[in-house]
Amino acid sequence: MFERFTQDARSTVTGAVAEAERTGAQRVGEEHLLLAMLALGALDPLGVDRAAISADLAAARRRGGMSKADEEALAGLGIDLTEIVSRIEETHGEGALSTPAPRSRSGRTRFTPGAKKILEQSLRIALGRKERHISTLHLLLALLSRPGTPAEVLTDHGVTYAGAEATLTA
Repeated sequence: MFERFTQDARSTVTGAVAEAERTGAQRVGEEHLLLAMLALGALDPLGVDRAAISADLAAARRRGGMSKADEEALAGLGIDLTEIVSRIEETHGEGALSTPAPRSRSGRTRFTPGAKKILEQSLRIALGRKERHISTLHLLLALLSRPGTPAEVLTDHGVTYAGAEATLTA
């Protein structure tokens, strides 16, 4: 499948691996793909604020990766996620929920099931658009098409599937 990736899309994937390694993450996740796209400037035509998106992703990491939708669902059950995070951080230190798990012995960085789904979805999107190559646009659209923190953060910053598609294909 990677033979279909454009150079920018390949750079996004390798950048995601580098981002995961930099942070000590055991696996490359959807968040790392988004951070790599930001670093490469792939979202600049959409007028996004790189720092704000990175900060929102960091805040989600601090919540243990839970999205705002997860937080609202827990609140509906009477569970205050902010209070839980505060108590955990009182005991274990700030960012305790965002501390990555130790790396595997092999030292090899693997992709999470969610990140794999993003890569697969980007191929489906490219094929659906009758395009032979997978670009950063396809990766972005795949991120936006799946529920989760990256899509939520992008949407909070005004990046929608339709808007990204219209702006980046123009």
